[in-house]
This record gives sequence, C-alpha cells and structure tokens, in this order.
Amino acid sequence: MLSAGFLSGHPDLRYRLLGLDEFKQGEHERAMRFFQRAAFYADKPSQGMVAEMLWNGHGSKRDPALAYAWMDLAAERGYAGFLGLRERYWNALSEDERIHALEIGQSLYAQYGDAAAQPRLATVLRREKKRATGSRTGFVGSLKIFVPGPSGFQQIDGSKFYDERYWDPKQYQAWHDSIWMEPRVGRVS
Repeated sequence: MLSAGFLSGHPDLRYRLLGLDEFKQGEHERAMRFFQRAAFYADKPSQGMVAEMLWNGHGSKRDPALAYAWMDLAAERGYAGFLGLRERYWNALSEDERIHALEIGQSLYAQYGDAAAQPRLATVLRREKKRATGSRTGFVGSLKIFVPGPSGFQQIDGSKFYDERYWDPKQYQAWHDSIWMEPRVGRVS
C-alpha cells in the first residue's frame, strides 16, 4: 500500500519515507533532496530533517544559519519538538549567523511556508482522491495502510482509505497536528 494509491496522493508522506530510507542507508545527499521535496508539500517533519542535516553537515556543508531558518519553518505550526530545537539552534548561533538566518528565512517561507505549500498539497489531495479506484463501499479485504509518525509507523485500517481525514486538506492538517503537536516520547527511569 505504501507504494500504491495512498502515497501517490500524499507526496508529503511519500517523499518523507523515501528520504528516511535514503538517510538510513547513508545516502545523505539523496535523502536531503527527498526531504526538501516533502517540505515543498508542507511536511514539517521533513523540514525538521533538512534543518538537522544542515546543522550536522549531513548531505551538504554544515550551515547553522540555514539550519536555523529551516527549523524555524518546521516550528511554524507550534509543534513542541521543533520549537525546542529551534530555540537550541538560535542560542548556538553567533550574532552574524542570526542576522543571516533571518534574511534567508524569508525566502524559505515564501517557497516552503504553509501559506505557499499547503495550497500545493491541497491541490494534490483533491486531484488524487478523484483518481482513486476501488470500493468506496468500504470493502478492502486485508488492506492496511502504514503512515510514518514521530514514534514509528501508525497503522490505518484499509477501510479508512476514503476517510475524509486523509483527503480533505483541513482535516488532513488537523490529523497531522494531532500526531505532531506533542508527540508521545517514551522515557525510561
């Protein structure tokens, strides 16, 4: 299912998965391109990955100012994990790097910010929902959909394929927000 209709209709998830796969294989330059492509469709986790890769010098030369600008973008919706990283980055920047980060951040927001990227994703969601084939009556056999989240993959029953939560842009955004706003993080004591 991950390579079929659901992911072709959700480029944010598709390119994030491809980026994660390349990153795990040590192909950081390819991973960076996939994360940037997912970021083009308003994917905040991918924007955060671009920031982390730039911060650590994976897939490109280390660039703390640009990394901060990307993390600021990832934190645009107020997701707790990205807000914390953004503040940590800011505190580690020199004054010159801070000025540069604010300057380059404007062009990033123009291309990757929610105001530009969410309409792009909404267009794809609407178009691909119309193209989807199969039973809209709910019969799917043993179909399962696996969606990446902050704590691994979340399984969605295949009968939910046509659920508006995954195709209506506002509901899709709310679904992402419910997962990423305050991710559950395990702690061991």
